[in-house]
Amino acid sequence: MDQLMRSPAIAQGLVKVEARIRRLSGSSTISGINAGAERIVSAGGKRLRPAMTLATSLALGKAPDRRVVTAAACVELIHAGSLVHDDLMDRATERRGTRTLNAELGEGKALVIGDFMLARAGLAAITAVSRPVAEVLAAAVVELAEGQFLETSELYDPDRTPENAIRSVTGKTAALFRAACLVAAVCAGASAEDRARMAAYGEKFGLIFQVLDDLLDLTATTAQLGKPAGNDLRQGVYSLPLLLARADVRDLLGRDMSDEQVAEVLRRLRASRMVPDTIEYCRALASDALATLPVIHDQETAGILYGLPTAYIDHVARIATTVRPPALSRPS
Repeated sequence: MDQLMRSPAIAQGLVKVEARIRRLSGSSTISGINAGAERIVSAGGKRLRPAMTLATSLALGKAPDRRVVTAAACVELIHAGSLVHDDLMDRATERRGTRTLNAELGEGKALVIGDFMLARAGLAAITAVSRPVAEVLAAAVVELAEGQFLETSELYDPDRTPENAIRSVTGKTAALFRAACLVAAVCAGASAEDRARMAAYGEKFGLIFQVLDDLLDLTATTAQLGKPAGNDLRQGVYSLPLLLARADVRDLLGRDMSDEQVAEVLRRLRASRMVPDTIEYCRALASDALATLPVIHDQETAGILYGLPTAYIDHVARIATTVRPPALSRPS
């Protein structure tokens, strides 16, 4: 992600986006909602999605203005709200090294705060950006919900297909990356072809991002992840990387796995071809992503967008191929 942050224009734009995120997340008349939303938006995170909104604007020849900054902030608010809902569904107690809202405030209050963030993003988009941008973001939220529903419909299913796994992550993750690029293209008044090209790039990169995130869940440590290693495995989410090596671990998959069983599954997966096969899959996606990009006249922005997928794949590959002990702990 360092490539995005090396651009002065993107870095400066993110400062404005951050201020807009804080303003929107703290705009409730109820202090408790503001406090909860503030905890989520201040808990860290890469701000990758709004950075891609800014990069898309620059790629299409438009310096990020107030509308682009607000659209980028709305994208991040939707992402943050969806994380609250994810933690609720997973009954997670920790994210990024801090307690989740549901663990701290209870499920009811966490649900309302997540709803507030999604709704606040939609309201800001329609009132401070444009109806077309609001429609793009609303459609992304619909896809996010559908992707999450598909995933929960196939929990603990050892016969889940790779195609179904990709369909789910296209909705729950890639759709918002697509929207992050598309809202900037709409604000820039780009042609229909350039909008479609940037949207496709965002979606492909979103798929890469989620597939690699799923790979890290099976290869990285709890300390690196900021949540228990193997958490998806415990929750019955059989992601694409696992499915690529399913034959090596099928006999151990199931509900209520012990720490020892989880550790053995992770050991087998790390010894299998899961990592190289997943990296190869993502490199093919990266080639597809680069092929969709429109002509970009700004050399710096072109270098960023063309280099981002491969740089991120290389970064995760270095982590995933480092031998380390499981370091597992059962979530409390």
